[in-house]
Amino acid sequence: MTAISNDFRPNALAAWIGSLPMDDHDSAVRLMFDYTPDIPLWVQLPKFASEGMVAQFAKGMPGLTRKDGRIFVDAEDGGFDEEMLSFFEAYMAVDEGSDDIAQSRFALHKDDAPGFFTFVRELDKGEYSPAAVKGQVTGPFTFGTGLVDHEGRAVFYNEQLREAAVKLIAMKARWQVNQLKKYGVPVIVFLDEPALAGFGSSAFISVSRSEIDECFAEVIEEIHNEGGLAGIHVCANAEWSVILESGADIVSFDAYSYFDKFMLYSDQLKRFLERGGILAWGIVPTGDTEAIESQNPESLHKLWQQEVSGIEGLGFDREQIVSQSLITPSCGTGSLSLEHAMRVIEMNRRLSDMIRT
Repeated sequence: MTAISNDFRPNALAAWIGSLPMDDHDSAVRLMFDYTPDIPLWVQLPKFASEGMVAQFAKGMPGLTRKDGRIFVDAEDGGFDEEMLSFFEAYMAVDEGSDDIAQSRFALHKDDAPGFFTFVRELDKGEYSPAAVKGQVTGPFTFGTGLVDHEGRAVFYNEQLREAAVKLIAMKARWQVNQLKKYGVPVIVFLDEPALAGFGSSAFISVSRSEIDECFAEVIEEIHNEGGLAGIHVCANAEWSVILESGADIVSFDAYSYFDKFMLYSDQLKRFLERGGILAWGIVPTGDTEAIESQNPESLHKLWQQEVSGIEGLGFDREQIVSQSLITPSCGTGSLSLEHAMRVIEMNRRLSDMIRT
């Protein structure tokens, strides 16, 4: 695996995973800038059905059909073959540079991702000086296993549909880099991959490691081609070798609940850090309201120090580990009450400050 070319070092700055339990994008973006001005991001509000993990990024998929509240790919439709051809022609035109991705079918739209456009409008005011900006997209494996065809079968299991789905996600990610790089700071795009927690289980017994590797390689390459940094986020335990060896620049993991499982992949982790990889420590709990209420920045700082000691044992000094670290909640806060979400983001910011000072 080659070294990461971008020299961005976050030095334990605070960042978010992306969702909030709110129903107003203007209020959400103001709250986000209050707590994470150094690495701001566009906020997703899952209270809106259109901002679900599949729905938000599905527009542009060949054969996409909405019926009776469902979203699926109708490959039996009479115009499907023509639509598939048009899709791949559009992809090739962007990939070869003859068409501008900014105006392509792969662009996000205000009705799909209002949080993105609210975010950009706020950045355009010029009132902030971020160290980096962050976007996100549903990862190719989660998207491909979440989007189904007309028979209810995940498109990931159809080679042609999987190829289209991966290319769609790759271009949605690349489009975000294209739009955000005008601010002159590193652009990070996280691939949200909750489904990876099931890889290796009976749920995905027919999925091979090479298929997932190929999906990640294509999406990460498009992010890199546009000059961005690619992160992969999994909010549970996973086969971490898949992620650490994927070529991603940032690996986001639940350090609160699964650090011991993460450290089982110490060889891959060591190589990831040696090539300049960044760890996004999901050290502030989001999945357990009792943990949210019982923890505080001081207790989380103590836990983080213990975990850093474990990585020091792989041959890294603390200064290097801090330089290659982001401090984040373990997952998004969209499913929490606003009270619990506020506690999470307040602890996250204070913990980052404690580590940095």
